[in-house]
Amino acid sequence: MTVLVALMLGALAAPATAQTDDNVRIELTFTADQLGRSKVSGLAHRPSMREATLDDPVRIASISKLAVGVAVMRLVDKQALDLDRDVSLYLGWRLVHPQHPGTKITLRLLLSHQSGLTDDAGYFIPLDAKLADLLAQPEAWDASHAPGSFFRYANVNYPVVAAVMEAATGRRFDRIMTEEVFDPLAIPACYNWSGCKTEARKDAITLYRPDGSIARDDWITQPEQCASMTTRDGRCDLDAYLSGQNGSAFGPQGGLRISAGGLARLGQMLLGGGDGLLTPQSFAELIRAQWRFDGSNGDDDKGYFTAFGLGVQRIEQADGRVWIGHPGEAYGLRAGLWVDRAGGQGVVRISTGHAEDYPVGHCLVACP
Repeated sequence: MTVLVALMLGALAAPATAQTDDNVRIELTFTADQLGRSKVSGLAHRPSMREATLDDPVRIASISKLAVGVAVMRLVDKQALDLDRDVSLYLGWRLVHPQHPGTKITLRLLLSHQSGLTDDAGYFIPLDAKLADLLAQPEAWDASHAPGSFFRYANVNYPVVAAVMEAATGRRFDRIMTEEVFDPLAIPACYNWSGCKTEARKDAITLYRPDGSIARDDWITQPEQCASMTTRDGRCDLDAYLSGQNGSAFGPQGGLRISAGGLARLGQMLLGGGDGLLTPQSFAELIRAQWRFDGSNGDDDKGYFTAFGLGVQRIEQADGRVWIGHPGEAYGLRAGLWVDRAGGQGVVRISTGHAEDYPVGHCLVACP
């Protein structure tokens, strides 16, 4: 394989948070056609002393958004979706910014976090609830900026995208993702465990807090966990799901369960320019900077966001090198999937056991 630059070959730095040897650390490098070096340590499940592997699924947090962007562009290629159409025409209910009702909201704006939506009203809703009710709250909107004028990273954009995908295709979001992305790429993965085999759930990397308490996915000692959000009365009943109206229950913003090896396969698709999954035109649009920070046109979160595509974050370095991918940060996990297309190389990094208030990081050079 191509020898990776020193940036990629450096040892995975030990996080500064309070950690134990039980916490999982994974680093996997890859090129477009083969996996490279890997390092894996820690326990996927502490009570059973089961060691983590490259094949263990983990809740990968916001890297989930990258896979959603790929699925949308797959549907664009099939002419099932249009990036610049008013999404209200798909949804069957009106999605408008209350201060700017004449400005249409599109998939392009939602995927690139320029829709005017914020997370202030929340983005998790019950299985039998309607997204329209959540977005009717004034807190859901950035009152100071019109859609298309400002970047503000907001998880809630992606339940809206999921609802649009469902309304346009007549299929449920979790099934769309399997049929349009995971099956074609031969990746065993799912959103909020819906569609994953029971064996995969038992192989999950349990996410622990720094104090050792369980944050997510202890399917061995808590097998009663629901594979999606529950209904308002606590039932785990997928028949209650409102397809095309909910969008949230399968966690499109962060609920993807996928292994390090599966992430590397997704990264190989990016290195391969779509790898036959997307047309060259759609792939170029996926990774193109739909927004780039100019000093005042967005909330850059102290330099964390500088450019963004359609579910794809871009790190544009001073030396001209561009990394595309996405970080993931939730429930004590810090992770990153990044590829350098010009250099033909990529990396997956996963690290668990971090405090929620620990400073974020892209997990490009190392996880924090």
